[in-house]
Amino acid sequence: MNLKMSTALVTGGAVRIGRAICEALADRGCSVVVHYNHSAAPAKALCRDLERRGVRAFAVQGDLGTGAGCEKVLREARRKAGTVNVLINNAAVFHKDTIGSMTEAKLLSELRVNLLAPMTLTQAFAQAIAAGERGSPMGGKVINLLDRRIAGNDPSCVPYLLSKKMLAEFTRSAALELAPRITVNGVAPGAILPPPGKGAGRVRDLAGQSPLKRRCTPAEVAAAVVFLLESDAITGQIVFVDGGQHLAGVVE
Repeated sequence: MNLKMSTALVTGGAVRIGRAICEALADRGCSVVVHYNHSAAPAKALCRDLERRGVRAFAVQGDLGTGAGCEKVLREARRKAGTVNVLINNAAVFHKDTIGSMTEAKLLSELRVNLLAPMTLTQAFAQAIAAGERGSPMGGKVINLLDRRIAGNDPSCVPYLLSKKMLAEFTRSAALELAPRITVNGVAPGAILPPPGKGAGRVRDLAGQSPLKRRCTPAEVAAAVVFLLESDAITGQIVFVDGGQHLAGVVE
C-alpha cells in the first residue's frame, strides 16, 4: 500500500503508542484521523503537529464501549477525511484483575473496548471497502494492537488477557474472510511505557527477562505497524515487538 495515498483511523491515537503510530504514519505521508475519548487537548495538539508535517489530520471523539459509539467514530472519520482505507485498532483498557477479584462488570468493560470495538470497527470498515468507497480502489488494511501476553499466561490480569487472546484469534479469522481486498495483521508489544503516574522503573519490572536485554520503544512498535501496512503480501500475521520476551511464555 502506498501510504501517501491513504488515510488511517487510529483509535486511541492521541497518546502513548497511539501517538507514535500517528506520527510514523504522517512521516510516510499518510493522512491521519486521531480518535480519542477523553484526551481532547492532546488529540487536537497532535493534529496540529501532524499538519505541520504536511499531511491532513483530523480529531474524532467517541466512546468505543458501545457498538453505536464505534459506528459513530468511523462515520465521523469518513465524514471529515472523505475516505478511510487504513484502520488501526489501538485503543484499549487495562486493569489488574485475577479470577478471584474479577466481576462480570469488569470482564465486560474490557471485552467491550479491547475486543468488541475492534470487531465492530473492522466489520463496518470492511463493508465500506466492499461497497467501493471513493478513494479506496486498492482495498484496505487493518492492524490490531495486541500484547505479548497472548503467547503465555498472566493470572494477574485475566479479563485483559482473555480480550487480547480473543482479538488475536479474530485477527486470523478476519484475515481469511476479508482477503483478498483487505489484509488484517497484529502487532504485539511488550512492556513499552510505564502506566500513567508510574516511573520508568515500573516498566523494567513489567518487562521481566528479555533475550535481547533491552526495552522496546513506541517508535519501534509504530515501525512494525508501518511495515505491515506497506506490505501487500502479508496477512494473518502477528509481529511481537518485545525483545523476544514472549518466547518465555509465562509472565513473571
